[in-house]
Amino acid sequence: MNMELNRRDFLKGSTAALGAAALPALAKDEPKLAASADTVILCWMAGGMASTETFDPKRYTPFEKGLKSDQVLSTFPAIDTAVDHIKVCQGFEHVAKVMDRGTLIRTQVGADLGHILHSRHQYHWHTGYEPPLTVAAPHLGAWIAHARGRNHPALPAFIDIGQTPNGESEEIKAFQTGGCLGTEYGPFTIDDPANAIKAVRPPAGMSPVRFKARYQNYLRLLKASPDFRQGDSAKRAQLLKSMDEAFTLLSSPAAKAFDLALEPEKNAAPYGNGKFGRGCLLARRLTEVGARFIEVTSDYGPFKRWDTHENGHTRLAALKKDIDQPLAQLILDLEERGLLNRTLIVLATEFSRDMLVEGKPDKEVRGQVKQPDIINELKFYGMHRHFTAAGSVLMFGGGASRGLLFGKTADERPCKTIENPATITDIHATIFRAMGIPTDYHITTEKRPFYATKDGKGRPLKGVLA
Repeated sequence: MNMELNRRDFLKGSTAALGAAALPALAKDEPKLAASADTVILCWMAGGMASTETFDPKRYTPFEKGLKSDQVLSTFPAIDTAVDHIKVCQGFEHVAKVMDRGTLIRTQVGADLGHILHSRHQYHWHTGYEPPLTVAAPHLGAWIAHARGRNHPALPAFIDIGQTPNGESEEIKAFQTGGCLGTEYGPFTIDDPANAIKAVRPPAGMSPVRFKARYQNYLRLLKASPDFRQGDSAKRAQLLKSMDEAFTLLSSPAAKAFDLALEPEKNAAPYGNGKFGRGCLLARRLTEVGARFIEVTSDYGPFKRWDTHENGHTRLAALKKDIDQPLAQLILDLEERGLLNRTLIVLATEFSRDMLVEGKPDKEVRGQVKQPDIINELKFYGMHRHFTAAGSVLMFGGGASRGLLFGKTADERPCKTIENPATITDIHATIFRAMGIPTDYHITTEKRPFYATKDGKGRPLKGVLA
């Protein structure tokens, strides 16, 4: 809350919140399943991470002028991991060493959403529902916040790290909300982990005593407002609760977890100075004090980062350096602190990529990226087209099976799923099951049930949870 707002603006904004969409009836069933995890950390590779360049290596073909595009399946060689039967691509040497702590899923299958846009597939992955919808589907983290509540009384149940206002013609952040659950279950957003502490501090120059007095004064003014008193009682209660939770966080010792400057340098160094690495460090600190759901995103911008429409090989070499050691260090740090067994770490992306195939191999999609038959320039060496028939997901800790390889893909183009497909619905069901949440968990909105997994029919992936 910005304490520099004048009283009139504050009251206007606060009472406007009372006129928001009607709250759903929270006719929820309490989780009855034993949970193997108390916290989820979702590491989101926004933009489309090519599986054959990362965690599903195929035949390696080094670059040389005159190379035929249809000969190239992987532009990185395979390397060994801590698990004999699992190999990953070069550039993930640190992750390779901790592969025995988790499961590698190679067969995430995307939905048919027409013309492939990142916004649609990211919406589908994060909510479990295919757009468009008549109901605002909640983010995965919002469902977990709703079902499990806070893991620490002062910390928001759903914390999002690294999202910035980039998108495409369809606004990509539509999925990053509490949806029909209400704003109470939406994310507490940290756009840059380096500045996280600023989000949980009173305005500069304001002492704690003055801050508390100012907050209490605002509260009195709000409660005395005619618009507030005449508003819906449930919405009034929700607004007051949100304000109280915000004040509690800013006043709590738990807020120190947001201050990366307090981390000893020897502990922070392995995470590097990149935004994603610092996000992983922040996620570890928040997990230590009791966060419930954290998303650390590599951020999305058209043709940026994992959205590799050209220079795929060169860009992935750099992207792997950004995430390899931070991800592995997050796993090792949580393990050292005795937290990995109760923390489920998930690394995922909206879809994979291929050099030639766009979308599913049997369904051509318009707007394909141009790829020459013969490669004479390095910029064409890499996976530049969207591919939804198979993609990779990693799960560590939190009840995930150790050293498991789930699913199989074809060794020749198109490298589609051939054994044990993993739908988004069932990936979500697996995460919910780890958190002790039934896949038919639901609320009632618009006089009908709305489920955490599509139609309540999600099924955890067999064997992925030990």
